[in-house]
Amino acid sequence: MRLDTTGLSRDAFENAMQGFAQLEEKGRIKNPDILSIIDFSLPSSKKRLFVIDVKNKLLLFNTLVSHGRNSGTLLANAFSNKMNSYKSSLGFYVTGDTYNGEHGYSLRLEGEEAGINDNALSRGIVMHSAAYVNEALIKSQGYIGRSLGCPAIPEKIHRKVIERIANGTCLFLYSPDKYYSLHTRMLTKDTLNG
Repeated sequence: MRLDTTGLSRDAFENAMQGFAQLEEKGRIKNPDILSIIDFSLPSSKKRLFVIDVKNKLLLFNTLVSHGRNSGTLLANAFSNKMNSYKSSLGFYVTGDTYNGEHGYSLRLEGEEAGINDNALSRGIVMHSAAYVNEALIKSQGYIGRSLGCPAIPEKIHRKVIERIANGTCLFLYSPDKYYSLHTRMLTKDTLNG
């Protein structure tokens, strides 16, 4: 798939595959053909959402995605599972259903990791489109706009991405974050230490 040429970190991919296999084993994944990774080791000026067709080994989408406004400016480096933290939550999610809400066509995300992202539904953390996720902002200020914690994606492709990953696929939000690597139960420690 030559994912290395897209900027996706090897650690992000390997960790994603490990947690994905574990969720599949537990019967949490309804659609095992699709795996999505948000690589927060990349700045928001880079396309850091990767939607992968695992079965056919294809990269379906590679696009910009926001992080929470209190997670950082260009780089996301502070994360939280708390209400009103306006931070992104790392870890593994299973995608839920779609609905039309405050931000139009949106996708519910269910956090699979206790204490790390399991408040996602109650926090209203969903994938939606946002006008502030665009190339023009990168050119003018060096980074895209930030959300209240949601992974917001560009308006022009949000519907296609959401339709492709909805209803039971795995989404992994990666960062080489020490707190996450110490507390996740989804990854074996030897994988985390390289």
